[in-house]
Amino acid sequence: MTRPHLTLCAALAATTAIGWMAFSTHSYATERGAAAPTEPRQAEIKALVDKTMTPLMARQNIPGMAVGVVFDGRTYVFNYGVADKATNKPVTADTLFEIGSVSKTFTATLAAYAQTTGALSLTDKTSRFVPELAGTPFGDVKLVNLGTHTTGGMPLQVPDDIHNTDQILQYLKAWKPAQPTGTVRTYSNVSLGAFGWITARAMHGDFSTLVTEHVFKPLDMKHTFIRVPEDQQANYAWGYGKDDKPVRVTPAVFEKEAYGVKTTASDLLRFVRANLGTPVHDNSLQQAIHATHTGYFVDKPMTQDLVWEQYPYPVSVDALLEGNSTRMARDSTPSHELSPPMAPTPAAWVNKTGSTRGFGTYVAFVPSKQMGIVLLANKNYPMGERIRAAHHILTTLDGGTRTAAASRK
Repeated sequence: MTRPHLTLCAALAATTAIGWMAFSTHSYATERGAAAPTEPRQAEIKALVDKTMTPLMARQNIPGMAVGVVFDGRTYVFNYGVADKATNKPVTADTLFEIGSVSKTFTATLAAYAQTTGALSLTDKTSRFVPELAGTPFGDVKLVNLGTHTTGGMPLQVPDDIHNTDQILQYLKAWKPAQPTGTVRTYSNVSLGAFGWITARAMHGDFSTLVTEHVFKPLDMKHTFIRVPEDQQANYAWGYGKDDKPVRVTPAVFEKEAYGVKTTASDLLRFVRANLGTPVHDNSLQQAIHATHTGYFVDKPMTQDLVWEQYPYPVSVDALLEGNSTRMARDSTPSHELSPPMAPTPAAWVNKTGSTRGFGTYVAFVPSKQMGIVLLANKNYPMGERIRAAHHILTTLDGGTRTAAASRK
């Protein structure tokens, strides 16, 4: 089985007013060597991304990447290298990448949508929707604790001997927290997988169908899938593991909910734009997206939102490296509950990492600056490399904007 390596009610209701400036977008993909489009800052942004990503890819032996940037009201996608080393098929605008634990942000969005539409409350106990868990420690865990990794201690991965829903249910019945719920953060695919599974139960449907109908389709994410359809298989990149052999994620318990999404850079940028406040036709979905930026726990240096993690902006690269470190992914760390929860903050660097055995992803955005970035690669390369690259690109663009504004004054 391929696994990723990582990677209330009242408070959320208060976030329904979207306060971030919406903006029009114009998107295009730029292939390396192609004629540059006539966008105002296209050449500058392309040069910055090229200069940052080309040496990184060489250093880490990454076969292919797609880098997407949202800045100054426009989106830019730059493609590099190959999606398949055996055929030398290039990465294009249609290339599908596994995004690992970035998938969890869609699970969070669906759960927030379920709350906005009245199907559940994040303060509900899991036993409300899984009565078989009544009277067990897991049955007393609130949904918000599942969505923030604060159950009290769950393993990073679903145990290898669990292959179906009945087995995971028996596992959850027997589970006991190592620490009181809400006092420690323990990053867990089990926790987030259960979060998505229970959300689907609350909505009386199948998780894949629900996230497609209520999140992907309304955001016009036409090239985003849990299961890649036959007519899109040719666009599905091969990932490459430590042995440099081709690999893809395999279906498993809670894979769909925790790390199963495949998408393109352009589609993932649509999701980023929605998180920056771009208007969404479905008002309930717009409220839900905004609500996922609510802060529930502080685990220094970051604040834990509903799956997303945030830092006050401007933020140092060192703080991001610490917050996205192996320690934060593998160990239980003290967590302080925010009461009441912290309302979404525009001046924040919001991010999420994601990995499978053959792919590496990083997503970050700053609502107050209306800027964001997605890094998609068909190799699982170090988190530090992803974070340094993204931080350099966005802060350079932001610094250039401030310099230009100062010169106009």
